[in-house]
Amino acid sequence: MRILSAVAVAVLLSAPAYAQMPNVNLMPEVKTKTQEEKDQDAANQKAYQESLRKIPDAKTSADPWGAVRNDAPPKKAVEHPAKPKTKSGSTASGSAASGNTAQRSQ
Repeated sequence: MRILSAVAVAVLLSAPAYAQMPNVNLMPEVKTKTQEEKDQDAANQKAYQESLRKIPDAKTSADPWGAVRNDAPPKKAVEHPAKPKTKSGSTASGSAASGNTAQRSQ
């Protein structure tokens, strides 16, 4: 009885795993082409080769920004001389700010 129950448990546990296996046919049936299919394939291949010969060679660049971009190296930026810094403590914004604080305190 124990053997029968062990076999039943093994079958019940292996059934879901067996259901997940793909149906793989390792020896597919070999199909041979008929003479009509071979002629059709040859005609298709010939038409394809002729269409490839009709495509012109690309002689110019297909760069859409070619008219905008120039090939010359970029020019160096003109350097403006630096303005000398003044060491005075009063500035226009500084005096206005100190004036505002004086008005508020009144």
